[in-house]
Amino acid sequence: MVPFLVLFAAVMAAPIGYAAWLSLFTEQSSGLGFGGTERAFSGVGNYVKAFSDTGFRESFLHIAAYCALYIPVMIGGALTLALLVDSAVARAKRFFQLALFLPHAIPGLIASILWIYLYTPGISPVLDWIEAAGGSWNFFSADHVLSSIVNLAAWQWMGYNMVIFYAALQAVPRELIEAADMDGAGPIRTALQIKVPLISSAVVMTVLFTCVGAIQLFTEPRLLNQKGSAAVDTEWSPTMYIWKAAFLQHDYGLAAAASLLLAALGVALSYLVTKLGNRWKAA
Repeated sequence: MVPFLVLFAAVMAAPIGYAAWLSLFTEQSSGLGFGGTERAFSGVGNYVKAFSDTGFRESFLHIAAYCALYIPVMIGGALTLALLVDSAVARAKRFFQLALFLPHAIPGLIASILWIYLYTPGISPVLDWIEAAGGSWNFFSADHVLSSIVNLAAWQWMGYNMVIFYAALQAVPRELIEAADMDGAGPIRTALQIKVPLISSAVVMTVLFTCVGAIQLFTEPRLLNQKGSAAVDTEWSPTMYIWKAAFLQHDYGLAAAASLLLAALGVALSYLVTKLGNRWKAA
């Protein structure tokens, strides 16, 4: 256990402790502002400042809307793909597993840049096809930016979660599937009433990881902000707010306090998902 405890203390406990200590202080200019800055104890001042900031509060509303759309699309899509690949009529299963997993092998930044190219008017073949069909679409507008961000994230992670579900499906006893087939259960009923309940542990674990990852959203909205989307500002998500406070405003105390508040949300969300998942598995 010693190597694990040392590594845990170095990469988890120590950074969290330092962030907690840093969140209790603020940088203040000395004298008339012509001198340097000095660190002053502020107690919970940074936490109050974060809570009172409209941008910080609105960033959680944005991420809540993102989660409400992204999590059902991600889990539902990955589970559907896994069930299709696992079905008896599926062919070339190895090929489809690899093809669906490949987007996850592409680094998130590179994948986002590729999709930004497909979103940009004038150079996007996707927009050319939409216009050729007589339609119009603006991926960067306020009405469509949320779906654009969801698409960026889901494209990369859906295949990864599909592999997790498919691996869990391989542990389902084939005797149960054969018995359901002999009893006259169709493929959809077998999938929903036998396969999905038997892989509930994998579903709960994937929902948990998806929720924790979703509240840390940064790369996708950051790239849309750099592209000039008016619907995505530098405080669109909590992580973007933290990045702005730390690296643009150099307010490390505020950034640390906001980080710990986001971490607390992650812990609460993990607890909630685990409790609900345990009730579902017990049922």
